[in-house]
Amino acid sequence: MTQEDDDLDSLVRKRLRALRVAQGWSLEELASRAHLSQSSLSRIENGQRRLALDQLVTLARALDTTLDQLVETATDDVVTSPTIDSAHGRMRWTVKADPGMSVVRQRLTDPPPENPARMRAHPGREWLVVLSGTAVLMLGHRRYRLEANHAAEFPTMLPHAIGAETGPCEILGIFDRDARRGHQRDDGDGSAQNAPE
Repeated sequence: MTQEDDDLDSLVRKRLRALRVAQGWSLEELASRAHLSQSSLSRIENGQRRLALDQLVTLARALDTTLDQLVETATDDVVTSPTIDSAHGRMRWTVKADPGMSVVRQRLTDPPPENPARMRAHPGREWLVVLSGTAVLMLGHRRYRLEANHAAEFPTMLPHAIGAETGPCEILGIFDRDARRGHQRDDGDGSAQNAPE
């Protein structure tokens, strides 16, 4: 075995244990789910038993992950730079593991539109947290006041808009592919100025 093989072997064993502990499972519980003996699983985690491909596949399924995720070693491009949209006061990062997901940081200065006709609805889900200031989320006919460190998550098929309450605020949002596309279409016609992305 090469040093690289030893490093991967050790990494996979650490991931197996970390995933088991994160689930709150004992050795006995994971062994039962993976149809292994508790002593076999213990020896796998501790490096006293050779890693076999069929056992890794079984363990990955039991831990609700994939073999690819268990053995992944790529660390290239760990740091990414945002796309900056100065006109809308936004920075956007794409989530590499799921290119359909985007993280957006935006500074809002205008209040949300009170007129429901100016709110947008589209497929998708959004999650946001207020970083500073106070934001107002209009969701259907309801108005939510979000102070710093408050978060909101909602389906975007409800008409929605977000803006600042009395002064500038900054938000950080996570948008799935459908939500991002919905807001990009809104930005194209200039009618959804308060939409995060």
